[in-house]
Amino acid sequence: MASDRLSIIFAALADPTRRAILARLAEGDATVSELAEPFTISLPAISRHLKVLEQAGLISRSRTAQWRSSSLNPGPLQEATAWMERYRQFWDTSFERLDAHLRHVQQAQSTPADQQQQ
Repeated sequence: MASDRLSIIFAALADPTRRAILARLAEGDATVSELAEPFTISLPAISRHLKVLEQAGLISRSRTAQWRSSSLNPGPLQEATAWMERYRQFWDTSFERLDAHLRHVQQAQSTPADQQQQ
């Protein structure tokens, strides 16, 4: 089930408009109109993006009088980051081993004259 949740989160994050909306919400809560300001798309299109983000759990929406504001939920971003962190550690370790191997090969191939110059 966790991978299904991650799929929903990553699908929501795949769109640059939604990532920009999340970046804006990281600064604080905002209304649909405030979120739509930097974009050349319609308010209904922004609302559709917000719905995707809400379904992924990345934002929550509330209504106060006639205003509907959105706020960032960090939990799903932390889940995605934790998932990616395992792979980052794997690649860091792999690159460190490759670097050590290449240095060993380079040292083994250097000539005695090269070694005296070092």
